[in-house]
Amino acid sequence: MRWVLKKFQELSADELYALLRLRAEVFVVEQTCAFQDLDNKDQPSYHLLGYLNDELTAYTRLVPPGISYEAASIGRVVTSPAHRRKGLGKELMKVSIEHCERLFQTTTLVIGAQCYLQDFYESFGFVPSGEIYLEDGIEHIEMTRHR
Repeated sequence: MRWVLKKFQELSADELYALLRLRAEVFVVEQTCAFQDLDNKDQPSYHLLGYLNDELTAYTRLVPPGISYEAASIGRVVTSPAHRRKGLGKELMKVSIEHCERLFQTTTLVIGAQCYLQDFYESFGFVPSGEIYLEDGIEHIEMTRHR
C-alpha cells in the first residue's frame, strides 16, 4: 500500500473525484443509502488515501477536534469492495490512528461506528461511549479510544 495524506485544499481534482467515487460506491450504492455525503466537514479535515497499484482502494477522513466531536475523529472509513479480505481495513485504521495522534497531538479519538463493525473497531481499542442511534437508516454507535 502507498499512503497519501493531504489537507482538502491540497487534493488534486483527480484525487477528490476518486475519493468521492469510492465513498459513493460503498456508502450510497452498496449500502443502498441515500444520504448527504458532502457535509462541509471535508474542508477542515485531512484525507488519507491508500493506493494499491495506483488505484484508490482505502480511504478515511481525519477530522480535527471540535468539528464532529469534541475530540478528533476518524470518519468515512471505506475500502473498495473489489479489494476486501486482504487486511486493508486493518492497515487503514492503524495508519489513520497514527496520523490522528500526530496531527492533533491527542491520544483520544471518537468515531461514529456502524454497529455491525463494532468488534472491528474494538480491536483497535475503541469502546462504546454512547447509545445506539440511527443515522441515514443504519444503526451506529459512538465509540471512544483512549491510549
